[in-house]
Amino acid sequence: MAISLAKGQKISLKKENGTVLTTFCIGANWGKIDGKGFFGGAKKIDVDLDLSVGVFGADKNLAGIVYFGNLNEPGISHSGDDRGGDDDDDGLDNEVVVVNLSQIPDNIDQVVFVLNSYEGEDFAKIPFAQIRLYEGTPESVNEVVATYNIASDAKFSGFVAMVLGKLYRRNGEWKFSAIGEPTKDTKLEDTLRTVAQKYV
Repeated sequence: MAISLAKGQKISLKKENGTVLTTFCIGANWGKIDGKGFFGGAKKIDVDLDLSVGVFGADKNLAGIVYFGNLNEPGISHSGDDRGGDDDDDGLDNEVVVVNLSQIPDNIDQVVFVLNSYEGEDFAKIPFAQIRLYEGTPESVNEVVATYNIASDAKFSGFVAMVLGKLYRRNGEWKFSAIGEPTKDTKLEDTLRTVAQKYV
């Protein structure tokens, strides 16, 4: 049974059977916006959200970025840019980051996930936007561990960037914390600067 995450909630990556989740996906899913065509008919408007990752060392300095322009850092890979969103929810995520904790260098302490609306679409207008942590691949979901629903949360109205959550080391173990905070930033570099100042 997947955990429905709330802001500030922390979860262990230890599974019910006692094994530790070391390879998993963080996926972002969203839909196109309902709009009107030239003659008043229904039209779907593309939405370009970007799931990105800031990689921070024990010194709290940014050590790497994974995003559509740089798809790989050690232990972290990105599925690539989705510039449209879904017509209908197909059960798969639009952008997925695959994490292999065993390959993340020892000097990395925190891995922070952020979401930016590239064209400045207000999060409040975007259908079924959510993130989730699951076992599987970008093309196949085996078991969902946790979900975080963005679309139903009114606090994201008026914003185009948010800090989703982070992986962090604690006493040699990795844990996940749902942050769920919008920021006033409009660009990825500004969002990561906010992350460095407030969330690591």
